[in-house]
Amino acid sequence: MKIIGFNISKILIERENPIKGKLEIKSGLDIADIKKEEVPISEKPGLKFDFSYKVDYNPNIAKLEIKGSLITLDDDNESKEILEAWKKKKYEHKSKVPIFNFIMSKCNIKAIQLEDEMGLPIHIPLPKLRNNKPASYTG
Repeated sequence: MKIIGFNISKILIERENPIKGKLEIKSGLDIADIKKEEVPISEKPGLKFDFSYKVDYNPNIAKLEIKGSLITLDDDNESKEILEAWKKKKYEHKSKVPIFNFIMSKCNIKAIQLEDEMGLPIHIPLPKLRNNKPASYTG
């Protein structure tokens, strides 16, 4: 499987109320549709995965949504397996983890930028340096 395209079609970030009290942040990724897609650079059709990525700040503080699509080129058997599974609205295939990881990496970067601009806490923990010097260290 080769990822050959990634497009964002919708970005929504909305802050509804000030942050007060306990804040709960939930994020999720959903595949809305999978279908064949003609690809100009290939004789074979690719697969188009429509997705929706959401971050909710509860209770009723803010929400962020990114919608878009990802296009892959697969061998014929792999595409058939994915489309057959999708007819049952299930995407259980070995390609699921790399597809989800790719979408999440792209969306997380965009979400962090937007959250910073809106003054919201970042929805995932960022790495931090720690001072691991012994207490007796005098420098």
